[in-house]
Amino acid sequence: MTKNLVIVESPAKAKTIEKYLGKDFRVLSSVGHIRSIVKKTKDGTPPIDVKNGFATTYEVDAEKKKVVTELKRAAKEADQIFLATDPDREGEAIAWHLCEVLGLDPTTTKRVTYHEISKSAVEEAIKNAHTVDMNLVQAQQARQILDRLVGFELSPVVWQKVPGGKSAGRVQSPAVRLLVEREREIDAFNGSFQFKVIAQFAHEGDEMKAELPQRFDTEEEAQTFLESLIGASFSVADISTSPSTRNPGPPFTTSTLQQDANAKLGFGSKATMSSAQKLYQEGKITYMRTDSVNLSGQAIAAAADYIKSAFGEQYSQVRTFKTKSSNAQEAHEAIRPTDMRQERGSSNEYDQKLYTLIRNRTLASQMAPAKLEKTTVTIAISSGDKVFEAKGEVIIFDGFMKIYGGGKKDPDILPPVKTGDDLALLAASARQTFARPPARFTEGSLVKKLEELGIGRPSTYATIINTVQVRGYAEKGDGEGTPRDVITLALENGTVKREVVQEKTGADKGKLIPTGAGQVVSDFLNDHFDQIVDYGFTANVEEEFDQIATGALARNTMLERFYTPFHKLIEQSGGIDRSTVAQAREIGIDPKSGKPVMARFGRFGPMLQLGSTEDKENKPQFAPLPAGRKIETVTLEEALYAFKLPRVVGETKDGEVIKANIGRFGPYIQVGKLFVSIKPIDPHDITLDQALELYAEKLKTEAEKNIADFGDGIKVLKGRYGPYITDGTKNAKIPKDVEPKDITHEQAIELLAEAKPAKGRFAKKTTAKKAPVKKPAAKKKPAAKKTVTATRKKSA
Repeated sequence: MTKNLVIVESPAKAKTIEKYLGKDFRVLSSVGHIRSIVKKTKDGTPPIDVKNGFATTYEVDAEKKKVVTELKRAAKEADQIFLATDPDREGEAIAWHLCEVLGLDPTTTKRVTYHEISKSAVEEAIKNAHTVDMNLVQAQQARQILDRLVGFELSPVVWQKVPGGKSAGRVQSPAVRLLVEREREIDAFNGSFQFKVIAQFAHEGDEMKAELPQRFDTEEEAQTFLESLIGASFSVADISTSPSTRNPGPPFTTSTLQQDANAKLGFGSKATMSSAQKLYQEGKITYMRTDSVNLSGQAIAAAADYIKSAFGEQYSQVRTFKTKSSNAQEAHEAIRPTDMRQERGSSNEYDQKLYTLIRNRTLASQMAPAKLEKTTVTIAISSGDKVFEAKGEVIIFDGFMKIYGGGKKDPDILPPVKTGDDLALLAASARQTFARPPARFTEGSLVKKLEELGIGRPSTYATIINTVQVRGYAEKGDGEGTPRDVITLALENGTVKREVVQEKTGADKGKLIPTGAGQVVSDFLNDHFDQIVDYGFTANVEEEFDQIATGALARNTMLERFYTPFHKLIEQSGGIDRSTVAQAREIGIDPKSGKPVMARFGRFGPMLQLGSTEDKENKPQFAPLPAGRKIETVTLEEALYAFKLPRVVGETKDGEVIKANIGRFGPYIQVGKLFVSIKPIDPHDITLDQALELYAEKLKTEAEKNIADFGDGIKVLKGRYGPYITDGTKNAKIPKDVEPKDITHEQAIELLAEAKPAKGRFAKKTTAKKAPVKKPAAKKKPAAKKTVTATRKKSA
């Protein structure tokens, strides 16, 4: 018999904690959530019975049945059970589900919470065990129930009414709206330019760069000014210095960690949280889902000790930070290292970078401010009343910048000059500078904006950003920008020379760009379900979850308040005319055929159409929208160029025609029934030599993939996850002890007979007659019917 059973969420955490607690404790893992809301109940009642107090039916997830069986067995053998799931609402809900499944009383079962996985923290948590906090559980249930109701009721409306619409979510939809609105701000931005003048001066062997504070609106003005410098003299008119200090920021919350990891390391939100999760489970950092900036007294003392010993007494300054959010749902401690002295947090380079970022930010928060001195030298021009300014910065004391926040660029150090000194002009130039449109969101800046608006919480930011990309409503840009002409004027040897150079503009690498589908769905929701995309409404819902978590608001009151007006909109949605959603834009008339050319949104995204669907004799032609173009801005010339595809590139050595085209997944060539991706080559420009080379590579890959072909459609192939057998409709795994190349025809047929039909895009579409399917023998079925653990509670 086991004296004590501790149940945590992850296997990695279980191993670490078991070492700390010793032989009287057995630690097992639930491997995350164990139950979900059923898709369909056996008795026909709704999975969420709105009319019966939002009573909800749950079932054990299919992949968790084995885990639950093991936990039940272990629970029967234990004298005492401790539920040690994560210290947030999701963790509290998992603890409650474990009580339901294991037959434990949540009012008496011991619940333990800790914010770092260290021996002292875990032992202290065991000593101070409490019970499941049902307010937190109900807050989590409210979020889960709302999200399920919105998804299940709104998504079918989106499928029916919006071309290419996939789904709509309560929190992802406002996030998509943010991206769409920013994109439209960029589209509506009216570019302008000015000319910036810089000059290089010399004094006693030292050089100094200066800039004219004013900008010129025209090239002529800039030219005239540069010409006025010919023969002029220059002198130091004034020197001003001003001391300044720079203070460190607070230690990381979930939001600021994602922002800084994105800005400094280039990590996406999902990758950041995955890496932080590993560091937490290995006992290297505190819990990573928090909106608190507080540090414990013990952590502050440990940081001060390390800073004094590593850098000196003058670098230490104890600070306490106050959390801005009055409803900080995870308000315990900021994200920090469990051991301030430990520089190494992981053997994995990726995780180590994040650990270093967390450690340095924590230590910096307890360090002295940096002291700087800013200097401005004003340079007079004898030929006019305008002046140049040279600015420099000197770090007097680096303070916290010793380990965090120091810029990559060294500050300009000015040479020693005094008022009245004469300066020699070495060079002067004017460069055309362009006004910048609003910047697209990165994952980090989107998290920051969501937090500012009160949308989402620490546990949901990464999920929101991942969902909008998975659903195809936004994608990360990879463009390096497009070239544009820039005018430069340079004063050299007493004359002004004009030159046109090129620079890249509009780089979107790593930025989140709303897709056509994202824009159409966002507009649809804005027009017909405005509460779903309203920022204030969504933030208010989050605040109400917080109130439920503290017991200030009843779960069902909140759910009723949201659901009643929402469901009314769903009932009225039948009257929405699909033809008014994502209307086509006529670009012009094809001069050859006289047919209209339109840009519109289709099932797979933005597209071009040549001809009308009402023309019964001639079906319209379709083409993808050219890369980087939009329905609102694509021109007739660009559209007609797109209709030049498919294009015949040439023939193979066997006389087969090679066609180039653009499809759903990008540019490709087609030879017979074989399709070959040609990214990033433009199908309009691909040469026959290039096409033949890519075709040969594809044939080689296909040949290597084909381990055996039995001639009747049954093949042994090499797949992404290893070798397998297929007949086009079924895929069968090959046993580990069998060599794929040695598989016989009879063995292949036998393995396929036991396999399930292939699903999704890997299934072969065939019109052949179906052979009778032999049902599996009864002995292969489980002894009992599928076990569904259903709990229907009116309030819990």
